[in-house]
Amino acid sequence: VSGRGDGAIELMKAYIFMLIWAGMSAATREGDVTAIDLAYGNGRLPIEMPSGARAIRPRFPEPLADPRAALESALDDPLGARPLAETVGPRESLAIVFCDYTRPAPSRLMIEAILAALPADHRGPIRLINALGLHRANTDSELERMLGPDLLSRYPVIQPGSGGAGYVDVGVTATGRPVRLSREYVEADHRVTTGFVEPHFFAGFSGGAKLTLPGVAAHESILANHDAEMIDHPESTWGSTGANPIFREQREAAALCPPDLILNVALDAQKRVTDVFCGELVAAHDRACRQVAASSIVPVSGRFDLVISSNSGFPLDQNFYQAVKGLSAAARIVAPGGDLVIASECAEGLGHGHFGRYLERGQRPSELLASIRSQQHPLPDQWQAQILADIQTRARVHVYSTGLGPETVTAIGCLPCRDIGALARRLHGARPGLRIAVLPEGPLTIAQAA
Repeated sequence: VSGRGDGAIELMKAYIFMLIWAGMSAATREGDVTAIDLAYGNGRLPIEMPSGARAIRPRFPEPLADPRAALESALDDPLGARPLAETVGPRESLAIVFCDYTRPAPSRLMIEAILAALPADHRGPIRLINALGLHRANTDSELERMLGPDLLSRYPVIQPGSGGAGYVDVGVTATGRPVRLSREYVEADHRVTTGFVEPHFFAGFSGGAKLTLPGVAAHESILANHDAEMIDHPESTWGSTGANPIFREQREAAALCPPDLILNVALDAQKRVTDVFCGELVAAHDRACRQVAASSIVPVSGRFDLVISSNSGFPLDQNFYQAVKGLSAAARIVAPGGDLVIASECAEGLGHGHFGRYLERGQRPSELLASIRSQQHPLPDQWQAQILADIQTRARVHVYSTGLGPETVTAIGCLPCRDIGALARRLHGARPGLRIAVLPEGPLTIAQAA
């Protein structure tokens, strides 16, 4: 281009760029593939799908510019309740419940906002209660990452066990199921539960009453709420609330010893706060469920022969126990006899010893389901095995995981997958009309087949 004017030079540059772009585009299109990346561990997992694969994602609102200010504003004007500054006496005790390490809730931010909302002269005892349910106790380093060293040095952290000690009876639900809750929670003068609201595979949505049951509930109360009959109910599913027996019972349990306020947030795929909900449990959580439903429910036409899902990345994809959620999200739209793929890091392996023992029995899924349904008394983690076995009766389950060896995947009745894109292209090549869907954010999505 020597000797030409500046305009000609720029035109030639643009032409060269177009040639390069066209070449890159042709390379991307070669073999008719579509690039999609999945939430995986602390990053993303790129995969190449046959052309025509549909990526199904939630429609997240924009993240809040100043989450701390939004939390403080919500606490100043809670929905259907009075602010803490007007209700908590100077020497009265306060229990603050927070999510455990498997959940990406911004616990430190929420707890700090609650402390700032207390009366200036408050000197009463404050305890932080980890809503473990039946999960393992969190390590010191995990607690420090969740709460920060300052909160840990100033306030005791209670990690309720799953046995009988440390719990008190607060009543029974309408179905006669007993409700026993952490003594530190029940005996506090005031209670605030914190959490975040996302779709849940059998409780409808997280947050709200789930911080009470299972969060701070005793072993037997959790098992009763998650028994085989409750899990089998057709309304015990994604996004279902009013007709969902598990959701209803959790609210009944919370009402037996209600928090003064709940402080819940909604998050996007990057775990950024998109909304804040604060107030009386039912009023605030109902509002949260409506708004999260509006962003997470995605209508799709018909079912798909192959559905690929993430488990929304860390911290939810730490083990295969939690990965059942991503599988359940995908199973909503898979065709009978189709294929499901779950991409979950599973750095902690299968997780939850009882869950692994269920799967390693070597029973066929139908046999495992019959065994669980025939038990007189529910056992820990049976619900996750029950849901997985039900999925396995309807579809082939493939597992992509850097934390699980192929022998482990095979032992639990699943198919090891080393390359998701290659599997999809192979299945598509054998059946060109194959319909493929991908849930890059996994259980953050409620795909609704028409």
